[in-house]
Amino acid sequence: MKVIMTTKVDKASMNIREKLIENFGFTETELTFDGNPVYRRGDALILTTNGEMIYYDELDKSVERQLKVRPEIIAFASRHSSKQKLPALTTHVTGNWGKAMYGGKDGSLAIAEPNAMKLALLKMNELNDLNWTVCYEATHHGPSELSVPSFFIEIGSSEEEWVNDRAGEIIAETINYVLNNYERADFKVAVGIGGGHYAPKQTKRALESDLAFGHIAPKYTHPVSRKMLLKAIERSSLDVEAIYVDWKGSRGETRQLARKLAEELGLEFIKD
Repeated sequence: MKVIMTTKVDKASMNIREKLIENFGFTETELTFDGNPVYRRGDALILTTNGEMIYYDELDKSVERQLKVRPEIIAFASRHSSKQKLPALTTHVTGNWGKAMYGGKDGSLAIAEPNAMKLALLKMNELNDLNWTVCYEATHHGPSELSVPSFFIEIGSSEEEWVNDRAGEIIAETINYVLNNYERADFKVAVGIGGGHYAPKQTKRALESDLAFGHIAPKYTHPVSRKMLLKAIERSSLDVEAIYVDWKGSRGETRQLARKLAEELGLEFIKD
């Protein structure tokens, strides 16, 4: 089963949930998850919880325990918050390069699904008649303790955007498209190094080439250890073929580590 995860404490999440149910044929079942109705269409479920999703480690196990099904992938429909209140549509995988400040565990990365996030980026960009920013975000926050691939897809970055009907429609259509197509997609998978939180160079590359990013380590997390870079390569549902470095947006020791590791592992090294 493919799981779309929502939460009652998030206005953007409820906006997206409403649009999925209204527009994409999901119907209420007799099942409940965390005390909330479960909606289904084919092999996809919409589940709702009662707290912040970033703290829901082992969600996949909770789904198995409550519903007796194992998720293949989890799409977290969520809000994005920022002080700048940048209107944005974003996607990213979760995890913590260092200390876990907002869910998950220290130095732990969730399993990335690069094809799903790449398709999400492309579809959001295609549908974006709001003229908002569309981008990857770097790997951050929880949950990190998941044994199935997952990704967040978000409306940002203030309440005005979270409840915007068109934004909800765009994300709902994107989720529907991604879950129907990610298994058949075929892109070159890369780990991203460097740049800011909104990964501008990685986003541009993904929109303009065949690169699909899994984990992204922005400059503010550098230096990244060899152990964590190896973990970023390993924690991917698809084989990583390249390490991409935003050269000016990286610290020297981290970009040199990336180059050395690419050579050792026989991966393509892409310097931008």
